[in-house]
Amino acid sequence: MNTPAQDLTPTHPDRDNADVRHDLAGDDAVTKIREVVDKAETCFLVTQGGVRPMGVRECDERGAIWFLSDKHSNKNAQIEADGQVELYFQASEHSGFLHLSGHAIVLHDKALIEKLWTPLARVWFQGGKDDPCISVIRVFPTQGQYWDNKHGDAVAGVKMLIGAALGKQFDDGEIGNLKP
Repeated sequence: MNTPAQDLTPTHPDRDNADVRHDLAGDDAVTKIREVVDKAETCFLVTQGGVRPMGVRECDERGAIWFLSDKHSNKNAQIEADGQVELYFQASEHSGFLHLSGHAIVLHDKALIEKLWTPLARVWFQGGKDDPCISVIRVFPTQGQYWDNKHGDAVAGVKMLIGAALGKQFDDGEIGNLKP
């Protein structure tokens, strides 16, 4: 499942402005990951056995992404068999697209559950934070790609409207590979 980093260099001949490419590594990559993940709040988690939406509980200072999960779920079994996963995020309608490849592990740590608990999680864990079925999934990203706009959603939206009226595309994009 570990996909190689793709070359994201724009090649569309009809564009007036090429997307700006910024590959990011280390702390800069982690900053971009946290920025998008914090806005998105949810993602698609892809394992060898399937795809499912997940609510993000935290993206920490090292870029690790944390989830609560049922310890009896298929996704936990799939992660325990093969920890290679993919995560897909979208922070808003016009910006903050993020793909991450990484390694996931399942943890059964009460202190982590306490830290990551939210009252909304009671929907899945009726026993509250002491529900014996709760586990924690941690994904540590190893690489990724992002697509974002340079000037925020409002400017991107205006450029889209003007572009539609004129029949032209105005790129406001910023793209790059990530290596945390």
